[in-house]
Amino acid sequence: MSDTALVEKFQDPKITANGDVRARVAYNRTKTLWFNTGTLCNIECVNCYIESSPTNDRLVYLTVADVAPYLDELDAAGEAEIEIGFTGGEPFMAPEMIDILRLVLERGHSVLMLTNAMQPMMRPRVKGGLMALRETYGDRLTMRVSLDHFSPELHDKERGAGSFELAMKGLRWLSENEFSLALAGRTIWGEEEEIARKGYAALIATEHLKIDPDNTTELVLFPEMRPDGDPPEITTACWGILDKDPNELMCASQRMVVKRKGAKSPTVVACTLLPYDKQFELGETLQEARKSVPLNHSYCASFCVLGGGSCSA
Repeated sequence: MSDTALVEKFQDPKITANGDVRARVAYNRTKTLWFNTGTLCNIECVNCYIESSPTNDRLVYLTVADVAPYLDELDAAGEAEIEIGFTGGEPFMAPEMIDILRLVLERGHSVLMLTNAMQPMMRPRVKGGLMALRETYGDRLTMRVSLDHFSPELHDKERGAGSFELAMKGLRWLSENEFSLALAGRTIWGEEEEIARKGYAALIATEHLKIDPDNTTELVLFPEMRPDGDPPEITTACWGILDKDPNELMCASQRMVVKRKGAKSPTVVACTLLPYDKQFELGETLQEARKSVPLNHSYCASFCVLGGGSCSA
């Protein structure tokens, strides 16, 4: 250990606090292009990594005009029929969300739509728009519903009293209307994964949902991230020590488009987890964003490398 050991962690993009070479991840291809449709949400969770709430508008609503140039860039790069993901906030609060979905699907891509399935999604205009999209594009539109736990008590502990039943109401509507479905849970509860999947399996069976609880893309259990977490920094030696392929990490094949409050145009960031940290802002275009990313944040370690997490399908 060098004499820099007392330096604060996750500061230098090239060197760790111990003086080792920090790991970087090269960009290979676009597996998933994410759009954050805005940080406003109808609820405020206890531990939301992006701090979404009914008042947080640090990232503003995206429009069709914001999204279209990035689809043009994908076409120009020959990246056809990829996964386009939408996250928030609650995406269905964005006024042009249905129009944006239609544009993406018309252009031949598939959609992974993250939602809490609560009141914003259940508005008649949104439901009507979703039904039309499902009838036209079928399983190319996947709805991933956030259900933090299979029990109402623990889900509501994170998201507020009554939120489980409201989410289930939306989930039932999606199921009854034959949408392609997935669930996203959390590992904050300290349960073994096998126990968690059995709990979700019982709920899925009771509700007659077409979801395989053993399929990790249909039931995603996200590793926990906390701003005050203290994971180890990831060095170039870690790939061999952990037997980890850097090409498996999100930043090797995913980017996210955000629009900051007051900005004239959107910008591209390294991944879904770090929308505010300016060191992970890579440019205004996808071409500018096709560069390597230093793993210079605790979430890089806790969620991606050590947690094995990925937001895409």
